[in-house]
Amino acid sequence: MTRDARRAKSAQALALRSKIVLGCADGADNKAVADQLRCSANTVSKWRKRFVEHRLDGLTDEPRPGGPRTISVDQVEDVIVATLESTPPNATHWSRAKMAQRTGLSKTTIGKIWKDFGLKPHRVDHFKLSTDPLFIGKLYDVVGLYLNPPEAAVVLCVDEKSQVQALQRSQPAFPMMPGMPERRTHDYVRHGTTTLFAAMNVADGSVISSLHRRHRAVEFKKFLTKIDAEVPDDLEIHLICDNYGTHKHPIIKTWLAANPRVSLHFTPTYSSWLNLVERFFGYVTADLLQRSDHHSVQALEADIRKWVTAWNQEPKPFVWTKTADQILNSLGRLIQRISNSGH
Repeated sequence: MTRDARRAKSAQALALRSKIVLGCADGADNKAVADQLRCSANTVSKWRKRFVEHRLDGLTDEPRPGGPRTISVDQVEDVIVATLESTPPNATHWSRAKMAQRTGLSKTTIGKIWKDFGLKPHRVDHFKLSTDPLFIGKLYDVVGLYLNPPEAAVVLCVDEKSQVQALQRSQPAFPMMPGMPERRTHDYVRHGTTTLFAAMNVADGSVISSLHRRHRAVEFKKFLTKIDAEVPDDLEIHLICDNYGTHKHPIIKTWLAANPRVSLHFTPTYSSWLNLVERFFGYVTADLLQRSDHHSVQALEADIRKWVTAWNQEPKPFVWTKTADQILNSLGRLIQRISNSGH
Protein backbone atom coordinates (compact mmCIF):
# COMPACT_ATOMS: atom_id res chain seq x y z
CA MET A 1 0.00 0.00 0.00
CA THR A 2 2.88 2.36 0.77
CA ARG A 3 4.21 1.61 -2.69
CA ASP A 4 0.83 2.49 -4.26
CA ALA A 5 0.73 5.78 -2.40
CA ARG A 6 4.22 6.75 -3.61
CA ARG A 7 4.44 5.38 -7.13
CA ALA A 8 4.39 8.19 -9.66
CA LYS A 9 2.41 6.13 -12.18
CA SER A 10 -0.32 5.00 -9.77
CA ALA A 11 -3.82 6.16 -10.65
CA GLN A 12 -4.50 9.33 -8.69
CA ALA A 13 -7.67 7.88 -7.19
CA LEU A 14 -5.91 4.75 -5.89
CA ALA A 15 -2.99 6.82 -4.59
CA LEU A 16 -5.36 9.09 -2.65
CA ARG A 17 -7.20 6.13 -1.14
CA SER A 18 -3.91 4.54 -0.07
CA LYS A 19 -2.79 7.80 1.55
CA ILE A 20 -6.09 7.98 3.43
CA VAL A 21 -5.64 4.49 4.88
CA LEU A 22 -1.99 5.17 5.80
CA GLY A 23 -2.97 8.43 7.48
CA CYS A 24 -5.65 6.72 9.52
CA ALA A 25 -3.22 3.96 10.47
CA ASP A 26 -1.01 6.60 12.08
CA GLY A 27 -3.85 7.39 14.47
CA ALA A 28 -5.13 10.61 12.90
CA ASP A 29 -8.89 11.25 12.86
CA ASN A 30 -10.92 11.74 9.69
CA LYS A 31 -10.82 15.55 9.79
CA ALA A 32 -7.06 15.68 10.27
CA VAL A 33 -6.45 13.29 7.37
CA ALA A 34 -8.89 15.27 5.17
CA ASP A 35 -7.08 18.52 5.95
CA GLN A 36 -3.71 16.94 5.23
CA LEU A 37 -4.77 15.45 1.89
CA ARG A 38 -7.08 18.35 0.93
CA CYS A 39 -10.18 16.24 0.48
CA SER A 40 -13.50 16.04 2.31
CA ALA A 41 -14.01 14.25 5.61
CA ASN A 42 -16.76 12.19 3.94
CA THR A 43 -14.22 10.87 1.43
CA VAL A 44 -11.89 9.82 4.24
CA SER A 45 -14.76 8.14 6.10
CA LYS A 46 -15.87 6.25 2.99
CA TRP A 47 -12.50 4.71 2.14
CA ARG A 48 -11.57 4.08 5.77
CA LYS A 49 -14.78 2.06 6.15
CA ARG A 50 -14.23 0.22 2.85
CA PHE A 51 -10.70 -0.77 3.93
CA VAL A 52 -11.89 -2.05 7.31
CA GLU A 53 -14.57 -4.19 5.65
CA HIS A 54 -12.74 -5.47 2.55
CA ARG A 55 -9.05 -4.69 3.17
CA LEU A 56 -7.11 -3.93 -0.04
CA ASP A 57 -9.95 -5.10 -2.30
CA GLY A 58 -12.08 -2.33 -0.84
CA LEU A 59 -9.87 0.36 -2.35
CA THR A 60 -10.73 -0.56 -5.95
CA ASP A 61 -13.74 0.83 -7.81
CA GLU A 62 -16.91 -1.17 -7.78
CA PRO A 63 -18.12 -2.51 -11.14
CA ARG A 64 -20.07 0.12 -13.01
CA PRO A 65 -23.61 -0.61 -14.28
CA GLY A 66 -24.23 -1.35 -17.95
CA GLY A 67 -22.82 -3.75 -20.48
CA PRO A 68 -19.16 -3.85 -21.48
CA ARG A 69 -17.92 -1.47 -24.11
CA THR A 70 -18.35 -2.98 -27.57
CA ILE A 71 -16.88 -0.20 -29.75
CA SER A 72 -13.11 -0.36 -30.03
CA VAL A 73 -10.76 2.59 -30.17
CA ASP A 74 -9.80 1.58 -33.71
CA GLN A 75 -13.42 1.76 -34.82
CA VAL A 76 -13.84 5.22 -33.32
CA GLU A 77 -10.64 6.36 -35.01
CA ASP A 78 -11.86 4.97 -38.33
CA VAL A 79 -15.10 6.97 -38.10
CA ILE A 80 -13.27 10.19 -37.21
CA VAL A 81 -10.65 9.84 -39.96
CA ALA A 82 -13.25 8.97 -42.58
CA THR A 83 -15.42 11.92 -41.55
CA LEU A 84 -12.55 14.39 -41.74
CA GLU A 85 -10.63 13.08 -44.72
CA SER A 86 -13.14 11.56 -47.15
CA THR A 87 -16.59 11.92 -48.66
CA PRO A 88 -19.12 9.20 -49.48
CA PRO A 89 -19.83 8.17 -53.09
CA ASN A 90 -22.20 10.58 -54.88
CA ALA A 91 -22.45 12.94 -51.90
CA THR A 92 -20.67 16.05 -50.65
CA HIS A 93 -20.65 15.04 -46.97
CA TRP A 94 -21.32 12.15 -44.63
CA SER A 95 -24.69 11.47 -43.05
CA ARG A 96 -25.22 9.16 -40.10
CA ALA A 97 -26.89 6.62 -42.38
CA LYS A 98 -24.03 6.65 -44.92
CA MET A 99 -21.35 6.36 -42.24
CA ALA A 100 -23.26 3.57 -40.51
CA GLN A 101 -23.47 1.70 -43.80
CA ARG A 102 -19.74 2.14 -44.36
CA THR A 103 -18.62 1.06 -40.88
CA GLY A 104 -21.30 -1.43 -39.84
CA LEU A 105 -22.02 0.58 -36.70
CA SER A 106 -25.48 1.86 -35.81
CA LYS A 107 -26.62 5.36 -36.72
CA THR A 108 -26.99 6.10 -33.00
CA THR A 109 -23.35 5.13 -32.39
CA ILE A 110 -22.17 7.30 -35.29
CA GLY A 111 -24.15 10.22 -33.92
CA LYS A 112 -22.65 9.77 -30.46
CA ILE A 113 -19.10 9.60 -31.82
CA TRP A 114 -19.64 12.77 -33.84
CA LYS A 115 -21.15 14.52 -30.83
CA ASP A 116 -18.28 13.49 -28.54
CA PHE A 117 -15.73 14.88 -31.02
CA GLY A 118 -17.71 17.98 -31.95
CA LEU A 119 -18.22 16.97 -35.60
CA LYS A 120 -21.26 18.20 -37.57
CA PRO A 121 -20.89 17.10 -41.20
CA HIS A 122 -24.37 18.39 -42.10
CA ARG A 123 -23.47 21.97 -41.20
CA VAL A 124 -21.37 24.49 -43.09
CA ASP A 125 -20.38 28.06 -42.23
CA HIS A 126 -19.56 30.61 -44.90
CA PHE A 127 -16.66 33.05 -45.01
CA LYS A 128 -14.76 35.20 -47.47
CA LEU A 129 -11.25 36.41 -46.83
CA SER A 130 -10.63 40.06 -47.52
CA THR A 131 -8.51 40.93 -50.55
CA ASP A 132 -8.12 44.55 -49.45
CA PRO A 133 -4.42 45.58 -49.82
CA LEU A 134 -4.97 47.99 -46.90
CA PHE A 135 -6.58 45.32 -44.72
CA ILE A 136 -4.12 45.53 -41.80
CA GLY A 137 -4.17 49.32 -41.60
CA LYS A 138 -7.97 49.47 -41.68
CA LEU A 139 -8.23 46.67 -39.13
CA TYR A 140 -5.99 48.48 -36.63
CA ASP A 141 -7.87 51.74 -37.26
CA VAL A 142 -11.34 50.31 -36.60
CA VAL A 143 -10.38 48.07 -33.68
CA GLY A 144 -8.47 50.98 -32.17
CA LEU A 145 -11.66 53.05 -32.17
CA TYR A 146 -13.48 50.22 -30.37
CA LEU A 147 -10.86 49.52 -27.71
CA ASN A 148 -9.37 53.01 -27.27
CA PRO A 149 -11.91 55.60 -28.43
CA PRO A 150 -10.60 59.17 -28.59
CA GLU A 151 -11.54 61.63 -25.87
CA ALA A 152 -14.20 64.28 -26.48
CA ALA A 153 -15.55 62.22 -29.36
CA VAL A 154 -18.35 59.82 -30.24
CA VAL A 155 -17.77 56.66 -32.27
CA LEU A 156 -20.70 55.54 -34.43
CA CYS A 157 -21.03 52.39 -36.52
CA VAL A 158 -22.89 53.33 -39.70
CA ASP A 159 -24.53 51.28 -42.42
CA GLU A 160 -27.70 50.90 -44.46
CA LYS A 161 -30.10 47.98 -44.53
CA SER A 162 -31.37 48.38 -48.06
CA GLN A 163 -34.25 46.79 -49.95
CA VAL A 164 -36.38 46.17 -46.86
CA GLN A 165 -39.58 44.87 -48.42
CA ALA A 166 -43.12 45.65 -47.37
CA LEU A 167 -44.64 42.18 -47.76
CA GLN A 168 -48.30 41.40 -47.31
CA ARG A 169 -49.15 37.73 -46.92
CA SER A 170 -51.85 36.45 -49.23
CA GLN A 171 -53.88 35.11 -46.28
CA PRO A 172 -54.00 35.85 -42.55
CA ALA A 173 -51.68 33.80 -40.37
CA PHE A 174 -52.91 30.97 -38.17
CA PRO A 175 -51.88 31.73 -34.57
CA MET A 176 -49.66 29.43 -32.56
CA MET A 177 -51.44 26.72 -30.57
CA PRO A 178 -50.22 23.99 -28.19
CA GLY A 179 -48.35 21.48 -30.33
CA MET A 180 -48.58 23.65 -33.45
CA PRO A 181 -46.35 26.58 -34.49
CA GLU A 182 -47.66 29.75 -36.08
CA ARG A 183 -48.50 29.08 -39.72
CA ARG A 184 -48.08 31.60 -42.55
CA THR A 185 -48.63 31.41 -46.27
CA HIS A 186 -45.53 31.15 -48.41
CA ASP A 187 -46.79 33.65 -51.00
CA TYR A 188 -47.19 37.38 -50.57
CA VAL A 189 -47.71 40.67 -52.36
CA ARG A 190 -44.86 43.16 -52.59
CA HIS A 191 -45.75 46.77 -51.83
CA GLY A 192 -42.33 48.38 -52.33
CA THR A 193 -39.11 48.80 -50.39
CA THR A 194 -37.38 51.17 -48.02
CA THR A 195 -33.84 51.57 -46.67
CA LEU A 196 -32.96 51.84 -42.98
CA PHE A 197 -29.94 54.07 -42.30
CA ALA A 198 -28.51 53.48 -38.82
CA ALA A 199 -25.65 54.89 -36.75
CA MET A 200 -25.06 52.97 -33.51
CA ASN A 201 -23.17 54.58 -30.65
CA VAL A 202 -20.40 52.16 -29.65
CA ALA A 203 -20.39 53.47 -26.07
CA ASP A 204 -24.04 53.02 -25.12
CA GLY A 205 -25.75 51.20 -28.02
CA SER A 206 -28.18 54.00 -28.83
CA VAL A 207 -29.06 54.43 -32.50
CA ILE A 208 -29.64 57.39 -34.79
CA SER A 209 -31.77 56.27 -37.73
CA SER A 210 -33.45 57.47 -40.89
CA LEU A 211 -35.65 55.85 -43.51
CA HIS A 212 -35.35 56.67 -47.21
CA ARG A 213 -36.98 55.10 -50.25
CA ARG A 214 -33.77 55.29 -52.24
CA HIS A 215 -30.19 54.39 -51.44
CA ARG A 216 -27.89 56.96 -53.03
CA ALA A 217 -25.18 59.39 -52.00
CA VAL A 218 -27.88 62.05 -51.70
CA GLU A 219 -29.70 60.06 -49.02
CA PHE A 220 -26.46 59.23 -47.24
CA LYS A 221 -25.59 62.94 -47.17
CA LYS A 222 -28.96 63.67 -45.57
CA PHE A 223 -28.24 61.02 -42.96
CA LEU A 224 -24.82 62.51 -42.21
CA THR A 225 -26.50 65.89 -41.75
CA LYS A 226 -28.93 64.33 -39.27
CA ILE A 227 -26.06 62.73 -37.32
CA ASP A 228 -24.22 66.07 -37.23
CA ALA A 229 -27.34 67.78 -35.89
CA GLU A 230 -28.01 65.23 -33.14
CA VAL A 231 -24.48 64.88 -31.77
CA PRO A 232 -23.46 67.70 -29.36
CA ASP A 233 -21.33 70.38 -31.00
CA ASP A 234 -18.39 69.91 -28.61
CA LEU A 235 -17.76 66.30 -29.72
CA GLU A 236 -15.85 64.99 -32.70
CA ILE A 237 -17.66 62.34 -34.73
CA HIS A 238 -15.94 59.17 -35.95
CA LEU A 239 -18.03 57.04 -38.30
CA ILE A 240 -17.16 53.42 -39.06
CA CYS A 241 -18.63 52.31 -42.39
CA ASP A 242 -17.98 49.94 -45.29
CA ASN A 243 -16.58 50.65 -48.73
CA TYR A 244 -19.92 51.08 -50.52
CA GLY A 245 -19.64 53.57 -53.37
CA THR A 246 -22.11 56.07 -51.90
CA HIS A 247 -19.84 56.51 -48.87
CA LYS A 248 -16.99 57.72 -51.11
CA HIS A 249 -19.02 59.76 -53.60
CA PRO A 250 -17.75 63.29 -54.45
CA ILE A 251 -20.89 64.70 -52.81
CA ILE A 252 -19.88 63.03 -49.54
CA LYS A 253 -16.27 64.17 -49.82
CA THR A 254 -17.45 67.75 -50.33
CA TRP A 255 -19.76 67.50 -47.32
CA LEU A 256 -16.97 66.09 -45.13
CA ALA A 257 -14.66 68.94 -46.17
CA ALA A 258 -17.31 71.41 -44.99
CA ASN A 259 -17.83 69.49 -41.72
CA PRO A 260 -14.31 68.74 -40.43
CA ARG A 261 -15.45 67.34 -37.07
CA VAL A 262 -16.84 64.29 -38.91
CA SER A 263 -14.35 61.57 -39.96
CA LEU A 264 -15.06 58.38 -41.88
CA HIS A 265 -13.19 55.16 -41.08
CA PHE A 266 -13.60 52.33 -43.58
CA THR A 267 -13.65 48.63 -42.76
CA PRO A 268 -11.68 46.35 -45.12
CA THR A 269 -13.55 44.87 -48.07
CA TYR A 270 -15.50 41.68 -47.27
CA SER A 271 -15.23 42.48 -43.56
CA SER A 272 -18.73 43.51 -42.52
CA TRP A 273 -18.14 41.53 -39.29
CA LEU A 274 -15.98 44.45 -38.14
CA ASN A 275 -18.98 46.80 -38.13
CA LEU A 276 -20.99 46.39 -34.93
CA VAL A 277 -24.12 47.92 -36.46
CA GLU A 278 -24.58 44.65 -38.36
CA ARG A 279 -25.53 43.03 -35.07
CA PHE A 280 -28.16 45.73 -34.58
CA PHE A 281 -29.58 44.93 -38.01
CA GLY A 282 -29.69 41.29 -36.95
CA TYR A 283 -31.99 42.19 -34.06
CA VAL A 284 -34.22 44.27 -36.35
CA THR A 285 -34.53 41.34 -38.73
CA ALA A 286 -35.21 38.71 -36.05
CA ASP A 287 -37.64 40.79 -33.99
CA LEU A 288 -39.57 42.60 -36.71
CA LEU A 289 -38.77 41.95 -40.36
CA GLN A 290 -38.56 38.16 -40.44
CA ARG A 291 -42.32 37.79 -39.94
CA SER A 292 -43.39 41.20 -41.17
CA ASP A 293 -46.83 41.58 -42.77
CA HIS A 294 -47.40 45.09 -44.10
CA HIS A 295 -49.92 46.38 -46.60
CA SER A 296 -47.79 49.41 -47.53
CA VAL A 297 -44.29 50.87 -47.27
CA GLN A 298 -45.68 53.54 -44.96
CA ALA A 299 -46.92 50.88 -42.54
CA LEU A 300 -43.53 49.13 -42.65
CA GLU A 301 -41.66 52.36 -41.98
CA ALA A 302 -43.98 53.21 -39.08
CA ASP A 303 -43.24 49.85 -37.45
CA ILE A 304 -39.48 50.26 -37.97
CA ARG A 305 -39.55 53.72 -36.35
CA LYS A 306 -41.54 52.33 -33.43
CA TRP A 307 -39.07 49.45 -33.04
CA VAL A 308 -36.02 51.74 -33.05
CA THR A 309 -37.70 54.03 -30.49
CA ALA A 310 -38.23 51.05 -28.20
CA TRP A 311 -34.60 49.97 -28.72
CA ASN A 312 -33.34 53.41 -27.67
CA GLN A 313 -35.32 53.25 -24.45
CA GLU A 314 -33.12 50.33 -23.36
CA PRO A 315 -30.15 50.30 -25.76
CA LYS A 316 -27.76 47.35 -25.79
CA PRO A 317 -24.10 48.19 -26.44
CA PHE A 318 -22.02 45.47 -28.07
CA VAL A 319 -18.63 45.23 -26.40
CA TRP A 320 -15.66 44.53 -28.67
CA THR A 321 -12.98 42.41 -26.97
CA LYS A 322 -10.53 41.15 -29.63
CA THR A 323 -7.38 43.12 -30.34
CA ALA A 324 -6.14 43.55 -33.90
CA ASP A 325 -3.21 41.23 -33.17
CA GLN A 326 -5.55 38.49 -31.92
CA ILE A 327 -7.68 38.82 -35.07
CA LEU A 328 -4.63 38.60 -37.31
CA ASN A 329 -3.43 35.51 -35.45
CA SER A 330 -6.84 33.85 -35.89
CA LEU A 331 -6.88 34.68 -39.59
CA GLY A 332 -3.37 33.32 -39.90
CA ARG A 333 -4.44 29.99 -38.40
CA LEU A 334 -7.46 29.89 -40.71
CA ILE A 335 -5.33 30.52 -43.78
CA GLN A 336 -2.90 27.82 -42.63
CA ARG A 337 -5.75 25.32 -42.29
CA ILE A 338 -7.01 26.23 -45.76
CA SER A 339 -3.54 25.83 -47.22
CA ASN A 340 -3.11 22.41 -45.60
CA SER A 341 -6.51 21.14 -46.70
CA GLY A 342 -5.34 20.61 -50.27
CA HIS A 343 -8.15 22.70 -51.81
